[in-house]
Amino acid sequence: MAQSNVSGRPFRLFRNLNAKIAAIPMILTALVIFVGFSLWTVVYSFTKSGLLPRQDFVGLMQYERLWSNTKWLISIQNLLIFGICMLVFSFVIGFVLACLMDQKIRFEGVFRTILLYPFALSFVVTGVVWQWLLNPDLGIQSVMRGFGWESFAFDPLNNSRIVMFGVVIAALWQGTGFVMVLLLAGLRGIDDEIWKATRIDGIPTWKTYLFVVVPMLRPVMVTTLVIVTAGIVKVYDLVVAQTNGGPGVSSEVPAKYVYDQMFLNQNLGQGFAASTMMLITVAIIIIPWAYLEFGGRKRG
Repeated sequence: MAQSNVSGRPFRLFRNLNAKIAAIPMILTALVIFVGFSLWTVVYSFTKSGLLPRQDFVGLMQYERLWSNTKWLISIQNLLIFGICMLVFSFVIGFVLACLMDQKIRFEGVFRTILLYPFALSFVVTGVVWQWLLNPDLGIQSVMRGFGWESFAFDPLNNSRIVMFGVVIAALWQGTGFVMVLLLAGLRGIDDEIWKATRIDGIPTWKTYLFVVVPMLRPVMVTTLVIVTAGIVKVYDLVVAQTNGGPGVSSEVPAKYVYDQMFLNQNLGQGFAASTMMLITVAIIIIPWAYLEFGGRKRG
């Protein structure tokens, strides 16, 4: 029996041979560009590279400077605020919208397209649009005062204490539809017999969603969580288009810090160190997900 398994392995290598050959460019691209340059970035984060990379190794000096830099610490704080708000509100709003869409309402395709449309826009367009909408002289505040509510004040982008919440509003407008579609796809994959059983038992619809459906959506939710979190870590263009890190440095984010260090301050070593910290953050998210998704599947 063991001999037949061993003899069968060479034949498995030639299964779907055309697909495997077609995947070679993608594999080489991933290895050379993503893995190779990531390792290159990590190595040069231990150097004193300025305008150009150079092998002047200085140990952990760049990381010590990084974590003593007020601008970097503010960017980390802002990323935490942005990330927590995005994860909580995008999942709550996205799940509620998915549940409403799951009721097979009329014109569902139209509503789904409208809600998903912002995700098709670039973050730069979204940032500029919401910069106008949150402008006190042009946007929401001006409109409300035009209706006679003279005391209405809504100017988050010029308030250093709440500016990140203005960025969160724009990000939610763009990204919630994407979360809704992913969760809706998971809801549509649930067997109708489960719904029939809960109706026979007299379980209210909202309890069915919370206590029966949500646990069954775990794989979809975990995948959505990974995608959204990876996007949160590398958020850049939305902030640049909407606030450019202001007022002052109150809306700085790590990706913008990396760009400023590498291209404005011509300090590649510091930029590489910040990039490495972002890489570690993404790895902390991706590796457990990959282990649970693929490792658990193999064991099963």
